[in-house]
Amino acid sequence: MEVKKYKLGELLSKIENGAVIKQNKGATGIPITRIETLSNGLFNRGKLGYADIEDPTLYANYVLEDNDLLMSHINSKEFVGRTVIYKKQENECIIHGMNLLRIKTNAKLLDPEFAYYYFQTDTIKRSLYNLRKDAIGQSSIAISDIKNMVVSVPNISIQKEIAFVLRCYDRRIELNRAINQNLEAMAKQLYDYWFVQFDFPNEEGKPYKSSGGEMVWNEKLKKMIPKEWTNANIYQLANISKESINPQAQPNDLFKHYSLPEYDKTRTYAEEYGIYIQSAKFVVTKDCILVSKLNPWTSRVICGNKESNQICSTEFVVWNPISMRTKGFLFMLAKSEKFIEYCTQGATGTSHSHRRINPELMMKYEFPYNSEIAMNFSIFIENIIEQIHTNITQLKALTKQRNELLPLLMNGQVSVNSDLSDD
Repeated sequence: MEVKKYKLGELLSKIENGAVIKQNKGATGIPITRIETLSNGLFNRGKLGYADIEDPTLYANYVLEDNDLLMSHINSKEFVGRTVIYKKQENECIIHGMNLLRIKTNAKLLDPEFAYYYFQTDTIKRSLYNLRKDAIGQSSIAISDIKNMVVSVPNISIQKEIAFVLRCYDRRIELNRAINQNLEAMAKQLYDYWFVQFDFPNEEGKPYKSSGGEMVWNEKLKKMIPKEWTNANIYQLANISKESINPQAQPNDLFKHYSLPEYDKTRTYAEEYGIYIQSAKFVVTKDCILVSKLNPWTSRVICGNKESNQICSTEFVVWNPISMRTKGFLFMLAKSEKFIEYCTQGATGTSHSHRRINPELMMKYEFPYNSEIAMNFSIFIENIIEQIHTNITQLKALTKQRNELLPLLMNGQVSVNSDLSDD
């Protein structure tokens, strides 16, 4: 594959800073990009900021357009250079905010989707990292330095073919994640019907409360619950496992490592050799449920699977169910709004961004309970949990293949079929 050297600025039609707009919590105007919008390698609409701006014409020059690239150039060393591509949705209006660069490519020389993947290569990441200039509490990259970076790229037709192959992988990965989100939503909705609205199937298969099922007052919970139910806490259904391991004692072993950053990025584990894992971790088995104690309002709950060598950060509380017949119930209990609210209210710390719930307090959470209904629920969602684990395994394989293919395509070690199309 032939490549040609350019200064990056020659391949761009525009690179600019965003609008300086003060964003307010609770504002409901036009959405604005911020650093957090560039999460997990994607344009995250759930992390947009807002200001009380209703008229987009005031910032017409800053409204994002399809295939704009957004790069973080001011923030932590880890975040500097992170780049995503924006895909405009119908009737969408989003303002390009400060602390992010908007990059438009010269369409004749640099395909924007190719550029998105190219900026993810180790070569470009290292170059951007070396350009950063440390300031107090943060690092930054000057636009002039980015423009002067020397890059090597193939012709535009080859760029489009490479981008197509990588885009196919990303679409499969996105589909896999969407399926898991839908499966979790189904399980959550069922949990809500059975244990919040109390419309579990009665003896006739009808929804209990809606069909006139008898409700009684529970003094401990201060609410009406179904007759034959009681109040319970997590300690009655699970123990805290504190079995730990020092991965560096097994430097050549490959561990499935659940950490908060990796969970936030992929919703699963990272594969790491023991030599690179710096501190002691908790042992995870297929029977465990992991619940984060850090910032409990950001719900992070993981069901252990059948994989070997599973470990997790000590920021997780490891629940070891007393009976596997209620594991599914416990899994969804940990994801429930009431549990998250309880842990959030009980979290303490000197900084609002780093607050933790004491594990002992977490386990004292009280809830309405009936063992038979909980076991029936666990059986009902067993296949959902199994399918989620299967999809995670496939997602890991697809992500690994894409990441291994990325540098090979970029440096010409692997070629693509010139007959590829986007049909």
